[in-house]
Amino acid sequence: MNGTTGTMGTTGTTDHPTGRGVVVVGAGPTGLLLAGDLAAAGVPVTLVEKRPRGISNLSRALVVHARTLEQFDARGIADELVARGEPLDRLRLFDRLSLDLANLPSRFRYVLVLPQYEVERVLERRAVEAGVRFAYETELVGLTQDADGVTLEVRGPGGGSSTLDAAYAVGADGLRSGVRRAVGLPFPGRSVIRSLVLADVKLARPPKALLAVNGVGDAFAFIAPFSDGYHRVIGWNRARNVPDSEPLDIEEVKEIVRAALGQDFGMHDARWMSRFHSDERQAPAYRVGRVFLAGDAAHVHSPAGGQGMNTGLQDAANLSWKLIAAVNGRAPQGLLDSYQSERHPVGKMVLRTSGGLVRLAMAKRPWTLAARAALAAGVSRLRPVRARAVGQITGIGVAYPAPRGAHPLVGRRAPDVALKEGRLYEALREGRFVLVAPEGAPLPTGRAVAAHWTSGRRTTLLVRPDGYVAWAAEDAGAEAVGAALGEWGIGVH
Repeated sequence: MNGTTGTMGTTGTTDHPTGRGVVVVGAGPTGLLLAGDLAAAGVPVTLVEKRPRGISNLSRALVVHARTLEQFDARGIADELVARGEPLDRLRLFDRLSLDLANLPSRFRYVLVLPQYEVERVLERRAVEAGVRFAYETELVGLTQDADGVTLEVRGPGGGSSTLDAAYAVGADGLRSGVRRAVGLPFPGRSVIRSLVLADVKLARPPKALLAVNGVGDAFAFIAPFSDGYHRVIGWNRARNVPDSEPLDIEEVKEIVRAALGQDFGMHDARWMSRFHSDERQAPAYRVGRVFLAGDAAHVHSPAGGQGMNTGLQDAANLSWKLIAAVNGRAPQGLLDSYQSERHPVGKMVLRTSGGLVRLAMAKRPWTLAARAALAAGVSRLRPVRARAVGQITGIGVAYPAPRGAHPLVGRRAPDVALKEGRLYEALREGRFVLVAPEGAPLPTGRAVAAHWTSGRRTTLLVRPDGYVAWAAEDAGAEAVGAALGEWGIGVH
């Protein structure tokens, strides 16, 4: 494919329709977004979740970054989520290092402080409205596949077993993914921080900053607000390394917060407390035949930078339109393999950057303190360094590999430009490719949404459903555009 980004491999399976839909395992944010996308496009979807309905996952995620908000905008739900959260135009990573987001090249020039359960509520409603079939209190117990499809054995709420047949299956079932185990993939890595404490509490004197975070010596603490008057506290005491099962009381949480932030803010009325550990792990492959991994099933990393939930949601946005094309028999050769070549490097980058941030936040030795000071100075003074850091953390700077000789825009995120027909991300709400052409150009559109520049620009862009540029050319004629549409399986038939 001349228009694809990245090098396409082979998995030994054919990407043709089987008349069956997709089974997604795991109803966290990643699974909900993916299932909702598939169902909205008319693909039959079953979402398997072992939790009872209404019982949310442990909500460690608290921030939504700009690129994720752009994906939500392309689905018409960004404004609702923004209204539920608190925007923050500066992201503080640790003492003396903060990133100004006010100049982000995005409609969303901030990080949105919003608990994961709020994101899940909106995504679940969207999935229900789109027609996703939910199977709660249902656990995966076995999986087999062949060249034509996948069979999943599940155990339902009554304890009885049944099977689900699908064209493809996706494991979005977290750190202990049953799907990942079923296809025999390892999950190499290690625990990098043990005995983190997590508590939801009320504060007599909330911090002045919307997000309070710092690491000093042996202590690290992070505080963020919920919308109901409670605050989420995450903390770590280097000197207290105990199992996750060790009892936790509010006095220990207060002690950690005082050490890291100078005071405990009058912490009281804890409604929930727990210990957990932070792993850095990544599956070597995100695809095995007709089975895919996304979100925490594919990669887990430290909470530094708040990239966990966001990276999983970007996985889902990348994979959903490719599965839709495959189920409908319109996937170009190698399209499904591009999920691996595009998203695995991003997961690796997030592991590297988030791991580096948490190590710098907990710096204690003189050389690590010096490294942290140098990084803070470099980010503060050097615009290219600052822009790259902001782009990586917010997702705005993520780009995918482009073929040799491609237009410079290919593989890059398409900004939400104004078009004669409205904004680009409004056009993407149809879930299709968008062809942006000069005004008056007599060009074929195939299955793409037609749109036009508001200016005299002569570039023709083909924007993928996930908001990345698939193909671009200057002063393109109808023949070149038609060939590009055909390469992506959306041409006139």
